[in-house]
Amino acid sequence: MNRAMTRGVTSEPAILNAMELATDPELEVRFAESAHQILADLVGGGAALGWVEPPSRDEVAELLGHVVAAVQAGDAALRAAYLDRRLVGLGYWLRYARPTHRPHADLEKIAVDAAAHGRGVGRALTAALVADARETGIEVLTLDARGDNTNALHLYRSLGFTEYGRLSGFVAVGERRYDKVFYMLDLRQQS
Repeated sequence: MNRAMTRGVTSEPAILNAMELATDPELEVRFAESAHQILADLVGGGAALGWVEPPSRDEVAELLGHVVAAVQAGDAALRAAYLDRRLVGLGYWLRYARPTHRPHADLEKIAVDAAAHGRGVGRALTAALVADARETGIEVLTLDARGDNTNALHLYRSLGFTEYGRLSGFVAVGERRYDKVFYMLDLRQQS
C-alpha cells in the first residue's frame, strides 16, 4: 500500500494505480461511487469531461469497468488520487485500438474534485499517467480538451505537451460552441 495512504492527515495526494487500488478492499468498494460523485458534480458545474448532463451511476460504472478491463489487458493505465483516504481525483489513458496506432495512447479523462483544485492533484495524476505511458512503451500520448479549459491546457503545456491542432467551434454544448484543442507528448524524444 502507498505509504501516504497509511499516514495521518497529509497535504500531498496519494496517487494509486489500479493494482494498488484493488489491494485495499475498502477503497475499491467506494471507488465507483466516489468517482461518480466527482464526475457528476464537475459536469453539473460545467466541466468539460465529455458529458453535457451529469453521468448516471451506471454510465460511470460501465466506463470504469471498460478502463479496468483495458488495464488488465495492458492497454490502459488508471490512477486515483486520495487525500486522507478520500478520493479527490482520477484519470486514465487508453491505448488506441486501431492496429496501426497501437504504439500510442489517448489521455481521456483527468477529473479532480472541485474542493481539491489548486492542491496539485491534477498535476500529480497527469504526471503519474505520463510515467505509466513511458514505462509501458507508449510512443505518443495524445489528448483533446475544450478550448476554454485554460487551467487544464496550461497544466498540459507545463508537462511538455504541445498543441498539434484545433477545430474551431467543434464542441457543442447547447447553443454554445467551443474549440476542440489537440495536444500530444512525444515520448520517443525523451529519455
